[in-house]
Amino acid sequence: MNKIVLNKILPNIFADNPPSSEIWQNEIEFSKGKFYLVEAESGKGKSSLFAYIYGYRYDFSGQIFFDENNINIYNSSDWDMLRQDSLSLLFQDLKLFPELTALENILLKNRLTDFKTEKEIVNMFQILEIEDKTHKKCAKLSWGQQQRVAIVRSLCQPFDFLLLDEPISHIDDRISEIAADLIVQEAQKQKAGVIVSSIGKRLPLDYQSTIKL
Repeated sequence: MNKIVLNKILPNIFADNPPSSEIWQNEIEFSKGKFYLVEAESGKGKSSLFAYIYGYRYDFSGQIFFDENNINIYNSSDWDMLRQDSLSLLFQDLKLFPELTALENILLKNRLTDFKTEKEIVNMFQILEIEDKTHKKCAKLSWGQQQRVAIVRSLCQPFDFLLLDEPISHIDDRISEIAADLIVQEAQKQKAGVIVSSIGKRLPLDYQSTIKL
């Protein structure tokens, strides 16, 4: 996948009173290999946007295209393949399994493609300074520690586009810089596009475009 095109999409909830936005009801193109920041105030539909692109919500008008394909043509099997090989999403609410350890959460996803070795995964834990949490259940980790686990999980698959929904809201500036470097390295290896959302604290990347939601 080389591009994601949003063609005048608008959440149904805003149908009667569309907010001022550079995304809603406009034409936006995200290209592979570029970094984008989506800035928004709370309640403007930031997480909804990611849900629409990831294909698990359809409560919007307008169209979304992957390359030349309208996403409406994809069935559940198609979406499984897209989420396995082309799209990776870090959810705002993380969606980690609290009863599993940090490493088990990563391995559960990584086993779909064997994209990373366990040694590579543990090395990312070390880079993000959570190696001592490798075998701790996620329920016992702070939110900031869980965010770091979720960052690692998002990088443990092939992707053309990496979607990061408020990935560092509970991570300090020093670790945020480290996380940004790791994300850049992995994205550049795959020549991938990166789309990051923020309602305040932004992941420190060299963005080619900043878009106001």
